[in-house]
Amino acid sequence: MIQLSTLTKTFGERVLLDGVTWTVTDRDRVGLCGPNGAGKTTLLRMLAGLDEPDSGNIIKPSGLTVGYLPQDGLAHSGRSLIDEASLAFGPLLDARAEIDRIEHALADPALPDGEHETLLVRYHDLTDYFRREEGHSIELRVTQVLEGLGFTKADFGKPAETFSGGWQMRIALAKLLLGRPTLLLLDEPTNHLDLEARNWLESYLEDYPHAVILVSHDRYFLDAVVTRISEISLRTITDYVGNYTKYLAARDATLERLRRAKQDQDDEVARMRAFIDRFRYQATKAAQVQSRIKMLEKVVPIEVPPERKRVHFTFPACPKSGRTVLELADSRKAYGDLVVFDRISLHIERGDRIALVAPNGAGKSTLMRMLAGTEAPDRGARREGHQVVMQYFAQDEATRLPPTRTVQEVMQDDSPVGMVPMIRNILGGFLFSGDDIYKKAGVLSGGERTRLAVARMLLRPANTLLLDEPTNHLDLDSKDVLLEALEDFGGTLIIVSHDRYFVDRLATKIVLVGHGTIEVYPGTYEQFLWSRKERAAGLIQALPGAGATVRQEPEPPRPAAGSARSKSTVSPVPQAASGSRQQAPSYDEKKKAHTEDRRRRRQDQARDQRVTDLEGRIAAREQAIRDLEAQMASQGFYDDRAQAEAVAAKHQSLMWEVGDLMHQWESLQTTDTQE
Repeated sequence: MIQLSTLTKTFGERVLLDGVTWTVTDRDRVGLCGPNGAGKTTLLRMLAGLDEPDSGNIIKPSGLTVGYLPQDGLAHSGRSLIDEASLAFGPLLDARAEIDRIEHALADPALPDGEHETLLVRYHDLTDYFRREEGHSIELRVTQVLEGLGFTKADFGKPAETFSGGWQMRIALAKLLLGRPTLLLLDEPTNHLDLEARNWLESYLEDYPHAVILVSHDRYFLDAVVTRISEISLRTITDYVGNYTKYLAARDATLERLRRAKQDQDDEVARMRAFIDRFRYQATKAAQVQSRIKMLEKVVPIEVPPERKRVHFTFPACPKSGRTVLELADSRKAYGDLVVFDRISLHIERGDRIALVAPNGAGKSTLMRMLAGTEAPDRGARREGHQVVMQYFAQDEATRLPPTRTVQEVMQDDSPVGMVPMIRNILGGFLFSGDDIYKKAGVLSGGERTRLAVARMLLRPANTLLLDEPTNHLDLDSKDVLLEALEDFGGTLIIVSHDRYFVDRLATKIVLVGHGTIEVYPGTYEQFLWSRKERAAGLIQALPGAGATVRQEPEPPRPAAGSARSKSTVSPVPQAASGSRQQAPSYDEKKKAHTEDRRRRRQDQARDQRVTDLEGRIAAREQAIRDLEAQMASQGFYDDRAQAEAVAAKHQSLMWEVGDLMHQWESLQTTDTQE
């Protein structure tokens, strides 16, 4: 696919890559990792042809197409959203336009016979190309990708320039995915995506037919997508097979071996130097001394990457709040004609760890502001519990930093006296070291300002934290510092985050926001996704007017045995101690076993009914597909262009439906086999 051959790249006196040889093959899923400034973005830009190496070559096969998504800076204007996204099919759109022109020309009776034959040959070639490339499904594919990335059909006709910066990057990503380049380069593609869009992008990239190289600070995204990690460190690239979690284990093991080898080498060099110094001037040892001098000259020092600092931080102590922390009762919030919430109620108790989940623009930040008290509901009530000490981290928290204060002064201004000794350690954990602490806040980049705002938040005592996107612009190491601190936090936590790993580790209750209402799901994010999937399949239903759900079918996924959340299971019929008479089951135990047996029978019956229904629907659609294919193969079918396009679009839609139904059928069969 593409190969680096003895490639070297420098910036001034700093060497990023030195004589690197590296290969990416077709359908590889590569995650680029390494410390900040190691050269990940530079490598992507060289692969995209935007930067040139200082020496060496980038060998690309003929026919290679490269698509590159930078972190930011792209904008689109002059077209509607759907027209802008459709530009990914430029050659197909040109072919369709030429087909239209040829059809009009062929309809002209004055066309000379020779030109008529030429146009017929060209028309045949174009229509054959248009059919092979599935040109009739352009609109369908554009719609699927745009909706997957969070756009609604109401957005399709809007001018592209009316979308904000984050949505502009989504447009660029949509065009790349639709264009399907044979090498897809993505630099932080999840920065501007909510959880729903990230989940969709994970699934899309898993099935992507060509090679993908990406940089991401989203650990869950890397685990779900990549099959290989390439680490840029010490001026070279080292490959690790597997996802990010496997890479961490393999890297730590490799570093441990490297450190031991370095220690052994240093010990041996020290022994040789001691021998040389001791016997340098003794004639009887001259040959041995010279031998060791030559050995020292041949030693190639083992280079070990600097050990990354692990900062462990705990929040300053704060008195506990009362049992009830926050409560919204029958609350309404609107901005002009836009009603964001209407008659919502939410009760938050001490110790709750809540994640607000919804697509962008559904009202998560509005709900956070109402809970924090920075915006009052238009109607209804907000009540705060006894002895609640709250700290609210807004999305724009970074813009509120005093621009004339240095990094260290910003931290010191609001710090309790007891936390002052921790300031340097916390700043180091968020990548502020050396002279960085003397920079003015006003000259920091957007990412640096966010890191500083998060670091400042960690100093203030509170028993209730409301965090709106605290992980934006944080790298993996900084996220780990924040995550560990929040895991140890003993108070109440309410977060909005688009980082799946962050939400998975923290949340024990999910609040789904959207359509003017909220819905509460007790449990983890994984269990929330299971619940939504089962509800979509008709296996569970929501309680009217409540967030809880009534279980009618399989139980949600549980943590694996041995995990922190796992519980030991108890047999319905307790076993007596070894050597003693087995105790007969009690009435309650018999009743429990009978209820469990009935539940399993209902579960099996529902699954069998679901399988039978799916098989019938699949058979019906496959027959409809065969009928359409027979119609499409008939003579003169393409004479009526409008009718041909409608039939082809219907055929494509049925193919998608069959694929989706087959996936559901296979999932049910897999579940049945496992049970």
